[in-house]
Amino acid sequence: MLRTLMLLALGAAVSLPALAEPPKITNGSIVDEHGMTLYVFDKDDMAGKSTCAGGCATNWPPAAADSYDKASGDWTIIKRDDGALQWAYKGHPLYRWHTDKKPGDAMGDGIKNVWHAAKP
Repeated sequence: MLRTLMLLALGAAVSLPALAEPPKITNGSIVDEHGMTLYVFDKDDMAGKSTCAGGCATNWPPAAADSYDKASGDWTIIKRDDGALQWAYKGHPLYRWHTDKKPGDAMGDGIKNVWHAAKP
């Protein structure tokens, strides 16, 4: 009986989604839950709309939000053209840079003068 209850409890715990944290502000920059720098794209000139798709999104992966994430204050969630959810700050979609490898890296800041580390 005890073994059955333990297996049921373990199964319930495994089936629950891991709640990802929303982006946050650390040391004057906006970062993801792992401390990785997030970026904004100047060509995203319509609030709540991402223009980075295809190859762009390969190099600049969107800061993905899950269906159970909740917008709060300046943190919003937008729906991309492909239906995926993406975090935004004050309406500006947030992205990662594919060559940043560790927290604090900001190698994407200033690329082509249209990509910038996101700031509050």
